[in-house]
Parts: sequence; structure tokens; C-alpha cells
Amino acid sequence: MPAAYLPSPASAVWHLGAIPVRAYAVCMVVGVVTGLWLTDRRYRRSGGQAGVILDLATVAVPVGLIGARAYSVLSNYREYFGAGRDWTDVFRIWDGGLGVAGAVAAGAIAAWVYCRRADLELGLVALAAAPALAVTQAIATWGNWFSQEQYGRPSTLPWAVAISPQHRPAGYQAFATFQPVFLYESLLDLLVAAVVVYAIRRFALAGERAFALYAALYAAGRCVTEMMRIDYSARLFGLRTNLVTMLAVLIIACGYLVMARRRGRPGPPVMPDEPSRPRLRVRSSRAAGELGLPVTTRPGDGAPGTGAGGGSG
Repeated sequence: MPAAYLPSPASAVWHLGAIPVRAYAVCMVVGVVTGLWLTDRRYRRSGGQAGVILDLATVAVPVGLIGARAYSVLSNYREYFGAGRDWTDVFRIWDGGLGVAGAVAAGAIAAWVYCRRADLELGLVALAAAPALAVTQAIATWGNWFSQEQYGRPSTLPWAVAISPQHRPAGYQAFATFQPVFLYESLLDLLVAAVVVYAIRRFALAGERAFALYAALYAAGRCVTEMMRIDYSARLFGLRTNLVTMLAVLIIACGYLVMARRRGRPGPPVMPDEPSRPRLRVRSSRAAGELGLPVTTRPGDGAPGTGAGGGSG
């Protein structure tokens, strides 16, 4: 074990009398509350009414929680169904197993439905929520530190995290410290939040574009951290299911940004055709003046109102 390392908490559960308090759930709640506070603050600063975000949260948060659990169960169904498994573990969300992709997708759909029914501008909500969601995820991912999950290959770096033998995967029992993938993901999430805020101010992004940018950056960061992990995960096309999901999100978000940019790009200016005016031939400048036409002279012509040759005779 290296001289300097990041120790793992001795326990992921505390007890308040007979009530167990799980660190994973605490990190999730703190992340959600912080994200709601940031979203509400940004929403009101942009002209939104106070209380709207909290009302929306009463719908979006529970639906997002259901979506998070559903995504986790579907992507790791062998842990809940089959021989020797108890399917009722599906409802034990306090033991962990919440998929961020499912939470964001389900919560976004619930927010869209709520905004349509309440006649609220979805773009303004998305503009406020995009960076706040990244901050929420940056906090919530620390639950994996308490549960000793989401780590990478063995490492002797000063910030490597110590993993207990019962949490180490097969083949790695001789190693004590590993890459803290949860820490890397938390820092990447904070970077995503900062980049989204900067892009909103610098490029005057609309709500939908800001949310798509957040989704693209978050998915790119998750692709990197998922490739670092060594713990068990269900596979799809030979890849971790979370990695496949993040690749799909990245492609969809980038495609939307490209199409939105093309739709918003102004085309070449179209000048209206100048209406043609009949060319009238007049015999004298006096007649041209009576018709309201410009008076022109040719070399050798006299001044307007004089005879040819310019002399007075």
C-alpha cells in the first residue's frame, strides 16, 4: 500500500437509534437538493416566477427516481432475476443501484409534460437546469466512495482509493489501492457545469441547446470513466451497458446540436428585385421635368431649356 492514499469510509450506514441512514442515499439527496436550489436560483434570475421549480420538482424528482431504478435494474437484470435471486431486491433502492441516465431521461420527460400542462416555457427551465444537473451528479457520485464502487485498475498514486478485500473483483485481491473513478467523474461533472455556464453566456444559447450541450459533455465524460472501471457490468455488443448508453446519448446530443446550428444559421441575403420602370424618351428637358423624370444631358447638348449648341443665337 502506498504511503499516501485516499481511505474508504469504514461504514456506508449510520444508525440514528433504530433508523439506518445510508451514505449512498444521503449523497443522492444532497445532490438533488443542491441541484434544485441552483435551478430555482438561475430560473428566478432569468425572469421566472418563484416557486415554479419546486412545484415542478414534486413531479420530476419522483419520476426521475423511478427512471433511475428502472434503468439500473434493466441494465443489470441478472442481479435481480434468475436462479438464486430475489426479485424483491428491485425495490431496495437504499442499497444503491440508481442509473443517472434513467433519472435524467425520466425526469426530463416529466418536466416536459408538466411544462406543457402548466403552460410554462420549457426552454427557460432547461436553461436553468442544464448546469445544475451536472452539479447534482458531481455530488451524488460520492455515494460510490462510501459503498466502495466505481473504481479502476490498481494504482499507487497519492490519490488512489483503498478498497476492502470484500469489494475487490476476482483477480485483484492482492491489490489494496485503485484508481478513484468516482473522484474523476465528480471533477468532470463540475467541469461540465462550468463549460455549460460559459457557453450559455458566451454564445447566448437557448434552453434546448444548453441542455443538449450538457448531455453531450456529460456523456463524453462518462464514456471515459466507464472505460476505466474494472467492476462487473452487464455487456451489450461486448461493451459495458453504461458505455453503450452514453455513446448513444453522445451521438443524439451532438446530432441535435448540429441540426440546431444549421437551422439557426442565416442564409445569404435575398435582395428584392427592383421594379422595372418604363423607359420614356422625351424630346426636351422641360418635358422630362414635367413628367418627374431625371434630367440628363449629353456631350454637345445645351443646358436645360436652351437650344442645341449652347448659344443664345
